Amino acid sequence: MIDFSLPDDSRLLVETVRKFVEAEVQPLEEATERDARIPPGELKRVRAKAQELGLYAMNMPESVGGGGLSCVDHCLVEEEFGKTADALIRRVFGQVYPMLLACKDEQREKYLLPTVRGEKICAMAITEPGAGSDAASITTTAERDGDEWVLKGTKHFISDGDIADYVIVMALTDREKRARGGITLFLVDKGTPGFSVARTQPMMGHRGYGHAELVFDNCRIPASAVLGEIGAGFKLIMQSVLEIRLAHIGARAVGMASRALELMRRYAGERRQFGQAIGDFQMVQKLIADSAIEIFAVKMMVLNAAWEIDQGLEPRDKVSMIKVAASEMQGRVVDRAIQVFGGMGFTKEMPLERMYRDARVTRIYDGTSEIHRMLIARSTIKNGLNL
Repeated sequence: MIDFSLPDDSRLLVETVRKFVEAEVQPLEEATERDARIPPGELKRVRAKAQELGLYAMNMPESVGGGGLSCVDHCLVEEEFGKTADALIRRVFGQVYPMLLACKDEQREKYLLPTVRGEKICAMAITEPGAGSDAASITTTAERDGDEWVLKGTKHFISDGDIADYVIVMALTDREKRARGGITLFLVDKGTPGFSVARTQPMMGHRGYGHAELVFDNCRIPASAVLGEIGAGFKLIMQSVLEIRLAHIGARAVGMASRALELMRRYAGERRQFGQAIGDFQMVQKLIADSAIEIFAVKMMVLNAAWEIDQGLEPRDKVSMIKVAASEMQGRVVDRAIQVFGGMGFTKEMPLERMYRDARVTRIYDGTSEIHRMLIARSTIKNGLNL
C-alpha cells in the first residue's frame, strides 16, 4: 500500500506558513501593487518575524543556516507562498539560489552565508536579448587575463538586477564547447567597474521588484570570482533548475490557483442573481469543478516529482510536464475566477486581476511551454512514457 499521508512535522510547517502568509504577507499586496514597492517599514517587520520563525531561506541546508527542507516539504511550503505576490515571496522569505552552495572558502563568508541570513540580495543573470529558453546560446564572454577575468556582454529580464548586492553571471569561457564544458558562472559585486544597470524593464505583472538590463563592458573580476569550476557552469545550472522549476512554478501555481478557487467558491455562494446563488447554475459549477480537477492533478504531479528528487532521482521529463501543466493550469483557473466574479473580477478592488497578469509570464520563463513540449515529445518518442 502507498501511504500519501503527511508527517505531523510537515503538516505543522504548512499550517504555520499558511497562517503567516494570510495574516502578515497578503495585507501588503495592495500597497505593493499600487506603489510598485513594498512598504519598507512593514517589510522590515514582517521579514524579521519570518526569520524569527525560521521561515527564511528554507530551501537551503541547515548546515548553512537554512531550513533544511526535503524537496517535498519545500514544494508544500512554496504552494503556500504561491498564495501571495512574487515580490513579497522574494523579500519576506528570501530568494536564495541553490547554485550558491557551490561557494568555496571565502566565497561562503562573502556571498552564501550573508544571503542565507538575509543581509545580501543576489540576482541570477542568464537570459540575454538573443538567448532565452536556449540558455546555451549566450554571447556574454569571460576571457582570462592574468589573475583576472574580463566579462563582456549584456543580460536582460534579470529579476532584482537593479538592487542586487551581487550577481551570478553565466558566461562563455570556451566558444567551441559551450554547454559541454564551455560555460562558467561568476560572482560579480555591485559597483565593480564595467558593471552597470542600463535600465529596468517595466512588466505587465510582478510589480514590487525590478527586472533589469545589465551591461558588462570589459568588467574585470578576480580569478577567485568563479562559482564552482571553470567550464562547469551549465551543468551546475541544470543540477539546480529541477527543484527551482518544480517549486517556483509548479508548487506556486498550485497555490495561486487554490487561492483563486477559494475566492470563486465563496463568491458563488454569496452572489445572487435571478433569485438564487450563482453557484446553483451549472455553468458556474463547471468553472469550479474544472478548476478543482486541474489543481488536484498538478499538485499530485508536483509531489510525485518532489518525492523522486528526494530519492536521488532526476525526473527531468516529469518536471518539464509539470512546468507546462502548472503554468497553463493557473492561467485557466484565474481566468475562470474572473469570469465567476464578472465585472468585479476585472477591477483592482480584487486580487484576481493582479493574479491574472502575474500568471501569464510563467508560460514563458524557465523555458517556454513550446520548448518543454518539444523536450517531452523527443524523450517520449525515444524512450516511451516512463512514469
